Amino acid sequence: MERTTQELTGRTALVTGGTKGIGKAIADELASLGATVIVSARHEPAEKIPYDFIKADLIHSDSINELAGQLLDQYKNLDILINNVGGTSAPAGGFSVLTEQDWENDLQLNLLAAIKLDKAIVPSMIARNQGVVIHISSLNGKLPLYASNLSYGVSKAALNNYSKALANEVASKGIRVITVSPGMVKTTAMEAFLNSYASSIGKSFDETQQLVMDSLGGVPMNRMAQPEEIAHLVGFLASPKASYITGANYVIDGGTVPTIF
Repeated sequence: MERTTQELTGRTALVTGGTKGIGKAIADELASLGATVIVSARHEPAEKIPYDFIKADLIHSDSINELAGQLLDQYKNLDILINNVGGTSAPAGGFSVLTEQDWENDLQLNLLAAIKLDKAIVPSMIARNQGVVIHISSLNGKLPLYASNLSYGVSKAALNNYSKALANEVASKGIRVITVSPGMVKTTAMEAFLNSYASSIGKSFDETQQLVMDSLGGVPMNRMAQPEEIAHLVGFLASPKASYITGANYVIDGGTVPTIF
């Protein structure tokens, strides 16, 4: 379906972790809506991308400050910040197998990276009395799976609460803060996680995918999402069409979460 309007023309957006998976799909969506898009990641993209790229490892505070400084020096203002970077390298097996380092790594990547980047960028939004911050969280922030990704789910739950608190604090200053919580999404990172988990429990990839879906209570649509399906929601939330939306956590999971949530 051809676009009839470009709601984000004249807006500048940063997408962290924007060279692949959900992040790349979001970058493509925002660009299709007319935004000038900058992406960051730890490594140079394997293939050429049509966006400005800034190398940054958001585990490190110095790298976050350098990213924010370079961004504001070059573009002067940022209208949309998509805190997409996240993930886990912690082993499956639950509380008993997780080390302090596993917890620290997941909290740094999935919570503190967003907090630190917000702290570096949001003041410039407040000065202009406008801006949108979207945190990409996870269904696991609502439904943690202790056997497969406990520390990841806990860190995403903390991100959800931080995002709500920040939204309430800066709403009167012209800034909207929103959370998007995808369920299972068909990305290389998800495939890597499922392969690793399958190896640890001695099951096939397909068996493990079904096991994870079942452990969430089932996915009524019986499939993983495509990254573009997450990106379409993010594009809407970043646009003026969502101007009265802030402080909300949008779960996009194929119907997984029970109504009580």
